[in-house]
Amino acid sequence: MSQPAAQDDPRRAIPRTDALLALDEVAQARSRLAEAAVVDVVKAVTGRARRGELAPEEVAAAVVSALDSTRPSTQTPVLNATGVIVHTNLGRAPLSDAAVAAIADAAGYVDVELDLDTGVRSKRGTGTRAALLSACPAAEDALAVNNGAAALVLATTALAAGREVIVSRGELVEIGAGFRLPDLIASTGARLREVGTTNRTHLADYADAIGPDTGCLLKVHPSNFRVSGFTAGVDVRHLGELARSRSVPLVVDLGSGLLAPDSTLPDEPDAATTLRDGADLTTASGDKLLGGPQAGIILGRTEYVQRLAKHPLARAVRIDKLALAALEATVAGPIPPVAAALHADPQRLEARAETLAAAVGGAVVAHDGRVGGGGAPGVPLPGFAVRLPESVARPLRLGTPAILARVHDGATLIDLRCIPENDDARVADAVRAALAGQ
Repeated sequence: MSQPAAQDDPRRAIPRTDALLALDEVAQARSRLAEAAVVDVVKAVTGRARRGELAPEEVAAAVVSALDSTRPSTQTPVLNATGVIVHTNLGRAPLSDAAVAAIADAAGYVDVELDLDTGVRSKRGTGTRAALLSACPAAEDALAVNNGAAALVLATTALAAGREVIVSRGELVEIGAGFRLPDLIASTGARLREVGTTNRTHLADYADAIGPDTGCLLKVHPSNFRVSGFTAGVDVRHLGELARSRSVPLVVDLGSGLLAPDSTLPDEPDAATTLRDGADLTTASGDKLLGGPQAGIILGRTEYVQRLAKHPLARAVRIDKLALAALEATVAGPIPPVAAALHADPQRLEARAETLAAAVGGAVVAHDGRVGGGGAPGVPLPGFAVRLPESVARPLRLGTPAILARVHDGATLIDLRCIPENDDARVADAVRAALAGQ
């Protein structure tokens, strides 16, 4: 049986790679994609055509379409419909428009370590320091590093490397991704001196443990769990009095990053109160309840903050210019999305849920939001959600826009607490598309 002549092979009509690369639309794509990425897209599309998945005349349009949907970053923007405000898997705190604009301004050359008046080198992060001190007047000094764990590591290294850190057994917590506080502190060269028991620790336990080898006292807020029942702990005020009487610094790890009290979370510690009660240093994350970028925030007495700032490790955990800009804009700017979601009006959430349910079907049900991110465990945030079939959860995650809903009790729950109200129509369109594909 004779084979078809090579010239009759329809694949010969597939456009050449160089011809596709010369298309105007492909040239425009080079302004946002690397040349290698553009070539890879072209080769992938022509490969489909060679396998018979595309007709030759469809190749050029397919290349343009593929390039239009290709982004330099593989991270996909997601609408958070879970009701969990500080969602670690979604990057924790979403930034305010002011913080986003500050990052854009800092993306090029910026006076991060330059005094434009004199033209000489200046101190890094002075604007962010000033913003933090303005927001938390109880602090004498401030320092920002690259994350909350780094803040605690720097504090224990600078104050207690080769010495003892006294901490309650009930506060030896495990944070995200399996990282444990005892391992974190041990990595600094400090030695943990555990006092008390898992459920009860008294002031005398700390007092008896203090000696010439004590580097600091450490109090850790157990932000991602609660212990109830037969329990006892020592508050910052009494620990501070003990620390001052023995000339030992007291470090308090707040975790979630409140700078001032918040009536919505009455049991969540804040930096201002903690410092007034006698802490010498507080450490916290910037991307939790503060609502800013990933950062570690250190506030407290100048003597100790400067000791940390001058330690060699401070260079290794230095915060970058983009996070510095975003942190300053978060603290000095308007209310960030985290605070807005935390204080969302339940009646307004119900009205938005009813509008969505009317547009797509489903039932409006009561649904408590959560702080998330290891903050305020067990504290409900009253709200509402639209209950839909469980089967729509995956198409919503894979759609455009991607929407992460809560899957619970055989249903998909769409909570609008963390979604900007101007995105409600996009959510409705996405839900209709997901339901239509069932």
